[in-house]
Amino acid sequence: MKGRHHLIIQSTHLKYEFDVIRNVTIIQGDSATGKTTLADMVREYSLNGTDTGISISCDIACTVLEGKDWQDRLSRIHESIVLIDEGNRFVSSYDFADAIRHSDNYYLIITRESLMALPYSVTEIYGIHSSGRFNSLEPVYHELYRIYSDEIIEKSENAFQTVMVEDSNAGYEFWTGVFSDSKCITAKGRDNIFNLINSGEITGNTLIIADGAAFGAQMARIYDSISNRSDITLFLPESFEWVILDSDVLNDAEVRNILASPEEHIEITEFFSWERYFTFLLVEKSNGTYLQYNKRSLNPSYLNSRIISKILSSLPFEKKS
Repeated sequence: MKGRHHLIIQSTHLKYEFDVIRNVTIIQGDSATGKTTLADMVREYSLNGTDTGISISCDIACTVLEGKDWQDRLSRIHESIVLIDEGNRFVSSYDFADAIRHSDNYYLIITRESLMALPYSVTEIYGIHSSGRFNSLEPVYHELYRIYSDEIIEKSENAFQTVMVEDSNAGYEFWTGVFSDSKCITAKGRDNIFNLINSGEITGNTLIIADGAAFGAQMARIYDSISNRSDITLFLPESFEWVILDSDVLNDAEVRNILASPEEHIEITEFFSWERYFTFLLVEKSNGTYLQYNKRSLNPSYLNSRIISKILSSLPFEKKS
């Protein structure tokens, strides 16, 4: 299954409306922000339909998953939006992550926790924003808003003394070549970035580059760690492969079309995270060309000054020397 799914859940006095575009969407927020009410409405509708006064409008089914028998119930749910309310502890387990890895469902998870077993996107973490006034005639309108941006948290005005890269393969080789005057280090995985930030190993004005498509679980604690630090800039593109594709160095019209709406092209049963899809796409599109891509070892052609210049010109920051 793929695509963008527009979901409207409403009763006489409440309305929630938002788009679901990836296989995992996280809803966070404090108490009394409407999260539990959203889950209750879907639960009531699933049990009793329109007799509840609730309506759900979407091009695919919407249901709630909960309880000790979640695995058995999940095995019978297909091509649906599956809402999971906070308090269902199974969502943080590796069993759950494994169960949904090749699922054909979209998952809407209400949680205050960071779900470390799941590679969800930093752009798919939402809060609920309410507007309107509650009374007997006028509904309260609920919409989702992004908690974190997919770009740089704070743009740096100075050159970077240190550049930390999530991986140790092609991406690290590229950024090391680009920032040759800086100290470049690899975190050797997104799970290590938080510890390195607080270890004292990074010094001076620092740029941290990680794959935003799978960085959601890390975001809360890292954001808290760096929000008051003017010396750290966080750059979270979808992935390194997405950076290359987005720069249009391949000059491929189909790639440009795909990047305009990736959700219409990424089959969720094949690609659990968008970063995997962008690697697949870059490998496929560059095959047989001088820019043939290998994730494990960077093709030296990507360090050609013309290619570097084109890639950097597509980024939301400037490299300062």
